[in-house]
Amino acid sequence: MDATSRAVGTATVGATVGAQARAVADPLAPYLAADFPWYGLDDGWTGRRWLMQAGAAPGRVEQPIDYGTLGHGEEPAKHYEARDVRKFAVVVTVACRDSRRSADNTGMLEATSASSAAWLAGSGLLAATWPGQLDRTLRQDWLDQQSALAWDLADDLDGPGWSPLTLPVNGLPQPFRYRESEYGWVLAGEAPGVLLGAYGRGISAYGAGFATVPDLTVYNGR
Repeated sequence: MDATSRAVGTATVGATVGAQARAVADPLAPYLAADFPWYGLDDGWTGRRWLMQAGAAPGRVEQPIDYGTLGHGEEPAKHYEARDVRKFAVVVTVACRDSRRSADNTGMLEATSASSAAWLAGSGLLAATWPGQLDRTLRQDWLDQQSALAWDLADDLDGPGWSPLTLPVNGLPQPFRYRESEYGWVLAGEAPGVLLGAYGRGISAYGAGFATVPDLTVYNGR
């Protein structure tokens, strides 16, 4: 996984301008534009579901959607809350892409992999759980340190930082790589037609199951 994959992950914290514009006009539009199936928690989850974002890799704003996220539970606080105990799980779907030229034809984008899903999930967890009580300088130091750690971990899914975990995908057992931290949990693996990641806090990953989403409007109620 090289710097281009890391750039894809960084984009999860702020959608591309094109994706943002589409989302304002119609939150479902970028999801419906994707050429791959979306995954969320399966029917075992009976709580709230909500749209997050879908976008293209940097340099691919007008190209097909490459990844996206769907939320479950309580939306993470946008600002620091001293007693924040919000419980959520976010499913990250990443398109299987071969290496290809960037839209501006200035370089190559690396093929996506389970590490891409792991990085998107890890950086998403950081964005959702950063310690907002820190002053700006310390917070940036924390983000830099934790982002570097998340990058290194995503690049070594077979390393000691991860544990094996088997969870159902469309009702069939599927192997994932899983890790926990004081901020929450992250997992990554593959699913039919896509690469799959997830992150959460306050909701156990061990009881999770994933399934394709036949009707995205169930996530559009907010």
